[in-house]
Amino acid sequence: MKKLLYTPPQQRTGCLQLCLEEIANGLRNPLAMVYANDGTHRFFIAEQVGLVWTYLPDRSKLEKPFLNITKAVLTSPWEGDERGFLGMTFHPNYKYNRKLYVYYSVEIGFDERIRISEFRVSPSDMNVVDHGSERIILEVDEPASNHNGGMVMFADDGYLYIFTGDGGMAGDPFGKYGNSQNKSALLGKVLRIDVDDNDRGPLYRIPSDNPFVHERGARPEVYAYGVRNMWRCSVDRGDPLTKEGKGRIFCGDVGQNKFEEIDIIEKGRNYGWRAKEGFSCYDKKLCTNSSLDDVLPIYAYPHKMGKSVTGGYVYRGCEYPNLNGMYIFGDFMSGRMMSLQENKNTGQWDYHEICMGMGLTCAFPGLINNYYQYIISFAEDEAGELYFMSTGVPSATSPTGVVYKLVDPSRRAPPRQCHYDPLPVRVKSKLIKFKPKESEYAGCQHSSLSVCFYFVCFILPPLLNQALMSVKYTLDLTASIRLFTSSSIHRSLSHLRDVFRPLRMPDSY
Repeated sequence: MKKLLYTPPQQRTGCLQLCLEEIANGLRNPLAMVYANDGTHRFFIAEQVGLVWTYLPDRSKLEKPFLNITKAVLTSPWEGDERGFLGMTFHPNYKYNRKLYVYYSVEIGFDERIRISEFRVSPSDMNVVDHGSERIILEVDEPASNHNGGMVMFADDGYLYIFTGDGGMAGDPFGKYGNSQNKSALLGKVLRIDVDDNDRGPLYRIPSDNPFVHERGARPEVYAYGVRNMWRCSVDRGDPLTKEGKGRIFCGDVGQNKFEEIDIIEKGRNYGWRAKEGFSCYDKKLCTNSSLDDVLPIYAYPHKMGKSVTGGYVYRGCEYPNLNGMYIFGDFMSGRMMSLQENKNTGQWDYHEICMGMGLTCAFPGLINNYYQYIISFAEDEAGELYFMSTGVPSATSPTGVVYKLVDPSRRAPPRQCHYDPLPVRVKSKLIKFKPKESEYAGCQHSSLSVCFYFVCFILPPLLNQALMSVKYTLDLTASIRLFTSSSIHRSLSHLRDVFRPLRMPDSY
């Protein structure tokens, strides 16, 4: 197991030091973690093989899966296979209609397709999907096994957004201009559809303000085009106080052979592929075409930093105020964790590397400072806190997937400010209590010297001091024994807490 753990890069000046908390483990390529927004604060983790698991706020897992479509999902144990169960989202009105939507690969005859389906949760068990309720909303033929896209989500306008890949292979070789620049194709696009009130009539409708509704030959579902293979997108919740930035859609678009990019999706815009890769020309003839009118990424990085971007989230949680407004993302291949922050003066996005805290920064109970290298996906919980999923072996059948929560040790919100009371969950399945595995190993990463340092420098001195004082003033054996009663130890631990109070660590530590 040691060789699978990612060793963070040596810290550099200005590197943002964060710590991690292990949330779940033993998962097979966990690539989505979503919440139902129903007040229960459950989270649902999807595996590439087609299983979705329910986790309660105390991190216990229900033994019975929430969804199991492993027989329908097309994937394989090959490392790097991009097919499988790829995305999941709950309807904004889930509390009332109990609907959710999934994005997965299927094989029909000799054809491979991506499928978007609607399911309903069982009326008799809120933690199990009614598997007989599946309705296929949309299917798109896939000419190759890679570049399958995979993101499906609702934006603030209430519409369902679907992010498809360009069809696979290399260089989008389909047709004169490729799929991505062809508005009559659904591949290489951001699609936007209306799935409300679809119980009777069409499975989905076209929003009247979709940008190409009246363009001859264009598919009306298309919202934006010129994308290569967007892997993980998110909606900005907006600043907690001003709501600035609310509703923006951020995506990571995986590059070809030179650059990875981050985009903000806007209606009707062209994101450049295959004419451009990042800020650079890829197809020179298309790139110099005056009609391209493409929008540039907010950030692009070369392959010396990483070779497969994993889009993240703008942090809008409560617990770590210093992170507010930071777009945090990663790279699947290099394991690099990164962030962008908007510069209000220039309008540009400034880059900041994220490092795992070294030394004593993360040497607190429950915190770790390493993770498995292959960063598959990011997630928010219902309260807006940020997580990511990674694995030690990038295979759909390898049980090395772990979910981590990001922790900022530099500043925490005041006590009780972030408190919430989850609504009760009626559980009919056996509960499996969470047992951290990586944390046990990762504690060794701090080395036994750190533990020894803590004990010798902060715990032992007050105990010895009290012992000496008691002996000095009483020379009484009973007093010496009394030193080590629970009240004395409690005072010593209180002293330790006071010593570390300037670090503003979580109240539970």
